[in-house]
Amino acid sequence: MTGGSGDTRREHDLVQEVPGPETRFADLPTRHARDDSRGYTQALIESQHDLRRLQLAQLAHRSRGVVVMEGWDASGKGGIIRRMAAVLEPRAARFHPIGPPTAEWQNKHWLARFWPLLPDPGAMAVFDRSWYGRVLVERVEGLTPEVDWRRGFEEIRQFEEMLLNDGVRLVKIFLNVSPRVQLHRFQKRLDDPVKRWKLGVADLRNWELRAPYEAAIEEMLQRTSTTRAPWHVIPADDKKYARVRAMQLIFEGLSDGLEMTPPRLDPEVAGMAESRLGLHVPEEVQTDAKPA
Repeated sequence: MTGGSGDTRREHDLVQEVPGPETRFADLPTRHARDDSRGYTQALIESQHDLRRLQLAQLAHRSRGVVVMEGWDASGKGGIIRRMAAVLEPRAARFHPIGPPTAEWQNKHWLARFWPLLPDPGAMAVFDRSWYGRVLVERVEGLTPEVDWRRGFEEIRQFEEMLLNDGVRLVKIFLNVSPRVQLHRFQKRLDDPVKRWKLGVADLRNWELRAPYEAAIEEMLQRTSTTRAPWHVIPADDKKYARVRAMQLIFEGLSDGLEMTPPRLDPEVAGMAESRLGLHVPEEVQTDAKPA
């Protein structure tokens, strides 16, 4: 999704992160007055450390987590995902960039292609765009008949309710940037040879479609933000703020109700390490160690 030429957004110090059913998308801010008292670097390090703790707890308790990342083109989804991937164990974290359905999925139910991408026990799956394309790009670009994409709202709610009822923890994030900042980031991609691949014809062609996309996003938020699966709309004009806040929300959502205390060392492992290899066993597990 891309943007137009004007910027009528207001800048708020207080952010309505979870929009209510009557919230106008145009009233949601794109900039937030970040608290810089600790500094970005320290806040980022702490957020990444929390994600590592979260992953350890997921592995220990076989918890499953799903993260949905939506937002305007050049809103910073990739930067957040890179900073997550940098610290997570890749065998227990999968990152899925979602584009148009391939021929394999063309004649199947539109949600079918997402089932194989859901996480195994002990893992998380992060979607860079998602099943919400049904009510966003497919709607705005006229790729799906209106009767079908309108039915998509209820199908999405049912799909997410099934995941939640099956024990999956779900976090949904939308990154909101102003047209002015979006255009600036497009220019930076043009100027940087390393980033030019990120800017496609569709990004430029859809620049004038910001208004219909805003209408689609507003209805998406109103109809699919539920008590159990709320949308979090992050002001993303400031990439640093958005990165830290997104990772904080992911940690909070995927750790909700999850025992975060690190698991004790397997007594058999401790006993073998000490008796056979002569390794030092931490004091807190020595009493549990079994000679092997």
